[in-house]
Amino acid sequence: MMKKELGLFLLLVVISAITGAINPAYLSLVNLLNMANLIGLFGVFALGEGLVIITGGIDLSLGSMFALLGVVFVDLLTTYQIDWPLALLLVLLGGLALGAVQGFLITRLKMQPFIVTLCGLLIYRGAARYYTTDSTRGFGYGDEAKTLSNIASGNIAGIPNTFILLIILALILGVLLHRSVYGRWLYAVGKNEEAARFSGINTGIVIATAYIISGGLAGVSTVLFVFYTNSVSPSSFGNFYELYAIAAAVLGGCSLRGGEGSILGIVLGTALLQVLQNLVNILGIPNSLNFAVMGTVILVGVLADQQLQARRRRQVALAGVARTAPRSTLVQGKPGVSASGAAALPARTGDQA
Repeated sequence: MMKKELGLFLLLVVISAITGAINPAYLSLVNLLNMANLIGLFGVFALGEGLVIITGGIDLSLGSMFALLGVVFVDLLTTYQIDWPLALLLVLLGGLALGAVQGFLITRLKMQPFIVTLCGLLIYRGAARYYTTDSTRGFGYGDEAKTLSNIASGNIAGIPNTFILLIILALILGVLLHRSVYGRWLYAVGKNEEAARFSGINTGIVIATAYIISGGLAGVSTVLFVFYTNSVSPSSFGNFYELYAIAAAVLGGCSLRGGEGSILGIVLGTALLQVLQNLVNILGIPNSLNFAVMGTVILVGVLADQQLQARRRRQVALAGVARTAPRSTLVQGKPGVSASGAAALPARTGDQA
């Protein structure tokens, strides 16, 4: 565990301890399991957002993607009576396709990720509202996809399946990001895309696959959220969820400049965000301030990232000076100072007299 992740983990423990001291109900098994479920729900798509941010991009379309895929998924099960395995596959393929389209526009047409995904945010939400004539879609009292519902909202030994799924996906993506050539390519592209291209990396494919993975994880999250809410309102389903993902990634150490971040950090950032929201509820702060809390979290995370970047640049500069300074010369019996540089040294107090 690196310093940044260790610090985040300790902060999570401290805030949890303080919250538990304020209200012991926070440490109750019911509340902890509920938080584990929410961490799983939000953590899955936060992982995809984190990969995109590591490449130096951003995905603002996740929440609207949930709305579009959500209404289509419910309609496939209820209106068209499609078997749930096929409906699940179609939704996952839909998420991959939307991610691929965004990746194509960014890499082939050289459009800015902010513009592409902002347009996706508007287009997907508008398409979902038009498709349903702005009406809510739900399962009613039927038994559509009861098996899938039990899987998505069930638990194993009391642990929510959503949390278990998050851990499994985190392990897979952790190997992909930290133990594979593709992961090194992601970091290289995020650090300096031009340098990565000249080193022989196909930067277009690397960036596009990050958006495709993010879209696929959005499809998985859509199914989980549909069974969590049992209905989809196209105007509000997934609203601002992209902010949760960005906040979790930034809290977890992903730099918005790209080239930094870890899977463990994103998971810890998601957990910390849910703990903070739980603290807000326990302190009796109105739910209307949830977005204010998220905005503050993102702001603090970006400020902290700027300070860390500036500190790292200073350390690199000092290390460079230390490497270029001569080490074997002697001036007045003192090692480490060259004769030519002695005249440039400031005089000691009293030497001018």
